[in-house]
Amino acid sequence: MKSWRTRIALGLAVGAAAVTMPLTATAAFADTQPNDGWVQVGGESYDSFQQCVDQAQRDLPLNPQYHEATCQSDPKPGLPNYYIVWMR
Repeated sequence: MKSWRTRIALGLAVGAAAVTMPLTATAAFADTQPNDGWVQVGGESYDSFQQCVDQAQRDLPLNPQYHEATCQSDPKPGLPNYYIVWMR
């Protein structure tokens, strides 16, 4: 049986981790999301950033609620040229 000191220390460590993990995950997500009304509308692999932007611009007429489009690099395992498409 573990001592109370060990149980308390373990409980504090678990509690600190439970609070820290969501806070750091939220901060990391906030850094990747554009502001000012940008909405993530998709993502795909492209040969270049410019090719992604060009395709997003061509897709704008299909989405009349948006007037601007951009891309953000978001490499994934097996997809090094993956981009997120944002519109506003």
